Amino acid sequence: MKKILLLLAVFTGFVTHAQFLEKKKDLKKYEGFFDFYYSQKEDKIFLEVSDLNKEFLYVYSLSSGVGSNDIGLDRGQLGNEQVVKFQRAGNKLLLVQPNLDYRAITDNELERRSVEQAFAKSVLYGFKIEEEKNGKFVIDITSFLLQDAHGVKRRLAQQNQGNYSVDASKSALAMERTKAFPKNVEFEALLTFKGEARGGNIRSVTPNPNLVSVIEHHSFIELPDANYEKRIFDPRSGAISISYLDYATPVFEPIRKRYIIRHRLEKKDPNAAVSEAKEPIVYYLDNGTPEPIRSALLEGGKWWNQAFEAIGFKDAFQVKILPDDADPMDVRYNVIQWVHRSTRGWSYGGSVIDPRTGEILKGHVSLGSLRIRQDFLIAQALMNKPFAERDDNYQPMLELALARIRQLSAHEIGHTIGFAHNFAASVSGRASVMDYPHPQFSVNNGEIDFSNAYDTGIGEWDKVTVAYSYSQFPQGTNERNALNAILAKAGQDGLRFISDSDARPRGGAHALAHLWDNGADAVNELENVLEVRKTAISNFSKDNIRTNEPYSVLEDVFVPLYFFHRYQTEAAVKLIGGLDYNYAVKGDGQQITKVVDSKEQKKALDGLLNTLSTEVLIIPEDKLALFPPRAMGYGRSRESFRSKAGVAFDPVSAASTASDMTLGLLLHPQRATRLIQQKAIDKRQLGLEEVLDELISNTIKAKAQSGYEGEIQRAVNYSVLRHIINLSAGEQGPSQLKAITDYKLAELRDWLKTRTGDASAALMSSEIDKFLKNPKGFKNTPAPQIPDGSPIGMPACDFNGF
Repeated sequence: MKKILLLLAVFTGFVTHAQFLEKKKDLKKYEGFFDFYYSQKEDKIFLEVSDLNKEFLYVYSLSSGVGSNDIGLDRGQLGNEQVVKFQRAGNKLLLVQPNLDYRAITDNELERRSVEQAFAKSVLYGFKIEEEKNGKFVIDITSFLLQDAHGVKRRLAQQNQGNYSVDASKSALAMERTKAFPKNVEFEALLTFKGEARGGNIRSVTPNPNLVSVIEHHSFIELPDANYEKRIFDPRSGAISISYLDYATPVFEPIRKRYIIRHRLEKKDPNAAVSEAKEPIVYYLDNGTPEPIRSALLEGGKWWNQAFEAIGFKDAFQVKILPDDADPMDVRYNVIQWVHRSTRGWSYGGSVIDPRTGEILKGHVSLGSLRIRQDFLIAQALMNKPFAERDDNYQPMLELALARIRQLSAHEIGHTIGFAHNFAASVSGRASVMDYPHPQFSVNNGEIDFSNAYDTGIGEWDKVTVAYSYSQFPQGTNERNALNAILAKAGQDGLRFISDSDARPRGGAHALAHLWDNGADAVNELENVLEVRKTAISNFSKDNIRTNEPYSVLEDVFVPLYFFHRYQTEAAVKLIGGLDYNYAVKGDGQQITKVVDSKEQKKALDGLLNTLSTEVLIIPEDKLALFPPRAMGYGRSRESFRSKAGVAFDPVSAASTASDMTLGLLLHPQRATRLIQQKAIDKRQLGLEEVLDELISNTIKAKAQSGYEGEIQRAVNYSVLRHIINLSAGEQGPSQLKAITDYKLAELRDWLKTRTGDASAALMSSEIDKFLKNPKGFKNTPAPQIPDGSPIGMPACDFNGF
């Protein structure tokens, strides 16, 4: 009897199991890479799985974002791509992510399995099998789609905006862009995050900051076929790479494998010198982009075709407008998206990549829409009385901003076709759009010349990176030799490649790789930039704004002009304690590394000290009359001058902020450490003691000035002392760093004590005494923070971002 009941139960269960979809009366079927069904009544999606253990690509992203650059959750933002597969476990299907960081590429199945079993995999989700019929399984994936895959909750917490969680009652599937195609299916869900807002950023971009609603996108994508050919990564190439450990590698070969990322591009006729591509690389510009920006972005993006033509591809790289019925999140489209935020911020380029091979499946560029307004503002500040005669004279400034946007389009697309930043390109003219371009101006007959502000095409280095990554070599060619030949010729042509961490102004040490600089000689260009700045400040007037605009706007226009020298200062300071080196490999004949010559370092120090001079930092008195207290409705923002004078404009704090910028770079502990080490190895080199002596002699010990100039000078002097004390108090450097700085502080204290009747000297002497007696009690009093820069704060990007 028990057996009969058991069989009846099994049979009944099977029938019920098999009739799951048949009971649903309102299902809408979508046919594609995965077939799925949507029940509007239940607001659920049921996925049909027919191929267990078959790998595919899962990508999550944001269709609609939060709108804050600081929070960093943008419309169109890509998440991580993951190779996954469905595996059965009892009455469940598990979505499993294999561990591709550790592999055994071999025909030996047991060897492959041994590596798979050695390292953990990840089960991303478990789904109850609702129906099983004819080898097909039906699962309810609704809860999977309604989870916070993109990590919005985590990001809001990381940015101290509040603790949030998904509110299921206010979340739902979003069906407008949920679609099925032969090689991919796309799902969307509206997620509402409920919590208690704590941060100002989230409050500034939401109608109700306690309820934050975004749309998360999920893509299931067919993996490419096995015909893609991986290409070896070379650190000299400028290409972005993937890597993994291959445990099937012979012991005498490197176990870590490195390959570049690139789109699949093949000639229709491999034997032809010039051929069309089987499938050209096509990028689609967001059809919501307005004119004239739209035309500028199209033009700048199309520059890349010049590089592909140089390696024998005809019309292989194209840029078009996204069709009205296309979804920018659809993996079939490489997209340039025009992204809006509450403040200006970074643009960046990302890619969906096959993690197995490095093949780029989708390029996705995000361009911050407010950036062009900042470029317009810079032009407005530098031009001589642009609104003197009429208020509609915006075309010259717009043209300059559009020239910058063309370059920006090319730059971010470059990341998505596989290329890293090249911050050494500017030493060879304008060799790469993958550099960060500072506008190139000059002064002729007392007027600023804008004619050469930005480049107008692809650079010579960009052609090298395209050649390395995308050249199709004739059959029988030794590919490694051919690739080496490309890089060798680039070196012979004087092209240099140095990327991100080496170019950063504080931790970086490369003497030729800088962000936002121009020219082969950083110090000479600093002199030029200061001359441009001086001329523009002299010309600056009420006619730099339109009629009926409050003078508070004029102050905001003046900000980027006053700090116009900030990035060339960063470039010049890197020569001090600097190195010149390459990503050299054995046998290529490149210079490996050398210390910057002492004469160049001393020249750079002189240039840096000039940025601390009263002549450079003082705002002319006739300009101060243009900056009244802020008008009602036009309060200070993060991009305004800070003030210690209440509502009044504070020129002394502006000078203190500018000097702080230079001093923070010059007296960085890593730079100071290099100076100590370089001097120890070569006595002819510039050392930390000489830097401190020159700095003190040109500021604190310089001839005292009076009046307005004297206040500026004293503000700089306090900044100098504060930074020297801060260098001594820090814990990042060797003991010798503290020994030198404390010795110089003691020397300075003794000199200051001789300055009888000088209140400023007495105060600084007292500060040194207190610090030397109790270093742990030292509290740094910073100058007002410098307004946001390039374009917001300091650069912080991986292989993308601009």
